[in-house]
Amino acid sequence: MKGVKGLMMMVSLVVVLGLTASSSASNDVQQQKWWKWMFSGTASSSISSVGSSVVLPVHGDVYPNGFYYVELNVGQPPKPYFLDPDTGSDLTWLQCDAPCRRCTKGPHPLYRPSNDLVACKDPICLSLHPGDYTCEDLQQCDYDIEYADGGSSLGVLVKDVIPLNLTSGVRRSPRLALGCGYDQIPGVSSHPLDGVLGLGKGKSSIVSQLHNQGLVRNVVGHCFSGGGGGFLFFGDDVYDSSLVVWTPMSHLELIIDPLLLHVRRYSPGFAELTLGGKSTGLKNLLVVFDSGSSYTYLNSQTYQVLLSMVRKDLNGKPLKEAADDKTLPLCWKGKKPFKSTREVRKYFKPLALSFDSGWNAKPRFEIPPESYLIISSKGSACFGILNGTEVGLENLNMIGDISMQDKMVIYDNENQQIGWIPMNCDRPPKFGTMSMRSE
Repeated sequence: MKGVKGLMMMVSLVVVLGLTASSSASNDVQQQKWWKWMFSGTASSSISSVGSSVVLPVHGDVYPNGFYYVELNVGQPPKPYFLDPDTGSDLTWLQCDAPCRRCTKGPHPLYRPSNDLVACKDPICLSLHPGDYTCEDLQQCDYDIEYADGGSSLGVLVKDVIPLNLTSGVRRSPRLALGCGYDQIPGVSSHPLDGVLGLGKGKSSIVSQLHNQGLVRNVVGHCFSGGGGGFLFFGDDVYDSSLVVWTPMSHLELIIDPLLLHVRRYSPGFAELTLGGKSTGLKNLLVVFDSGSSYTYLNSQTYQVLLSMVRKDLNGKPLKEAADDKTLPLCWKGKKPFKSTREVRKYFKPLALSFDSGWNAKPRFEIPPESYLIISSKGSACFGILNGTEVGLENLNMIGDISMQDKMVIYDNENQQIGWIPMNCDRPPKFGTMSMRSE
């Protein structure tokens, strides 16, 4: 969610220069072969796309880079752009030479827009504006997005070709609406970027548009690897639904960012927080999932109570707070620098969120220590759960990328449910529900 990114690099936009994630040589070779196959689909339209998905490789990591990003080709001929996959916003936009009044330096040349303008009365345009919006020009749709970290994007909507390869082996080139952003102001947490890939529920989101054109189910999901990289998908044939932990999607209209009034968050509703399998007494926590945030944020009261419990658990253990490490607000050091979370996880207890779904069994979202800790460049173990009130989250508790690592997280807009399953996100999925592998 761009609207709450404000402090340090912690909530950075997750699109920047093409730094690839590290992995073993064998995994690199395996992924390279698979991605090459994925991007060599046939242009034939004779094969039905029913049951197909679109799968895109994800690059980056939570730390040290502080972001994940995907590459998307746009235009005729198609040109590559690095985009922030953000479930906290709807509109996909690119920095655009229209000409550009103010644009930040990105990894690729500015997008040259098509002349296919989205009309002001188009449903996609209307979904981005309040009900009393008055068109200044009926032939075009203007947009103006402001983010809480001080950043913004101003532009017009256009339609352009975005070639995609479906898991059925078919290559399709739908024309999709996206923002041509010709006036950008970077926020305090911005990085060099080409734009944002909006994955929210709204009509302007990529998955909604693909669904409305009959190409995929209205389902979006991601799998971020703790070692870096992973994959993003549209559609529902890359997982076995019977193996997924599901909970109903909340319809609480309270889940609205005041600066993004028409963006409804992906929320599993209210939860109880446990530490080490025991209740913390922290209940009725309104939770949202947001792939646009690197770290997890809890409201101030919840954060302080949890932090007190964690500190108490560390009494008598060979860790002390590292006041000299400013990587995150709270870090601990041992007798010698840590090299990975595997070395320090034994000192910390797992967290879990239990959701009151109304079903007999309460769905649990497990957060092991490696999903809330990072190892800094100084070898400290730093707490990747932050005080959300300091970045404008008064009542919401936001689960960011760090706590969704090594899980496939699925936002099923067709059945109005959110699901997750532990998975080795280094491995690309096999297609068809019977061949999905989990770890």
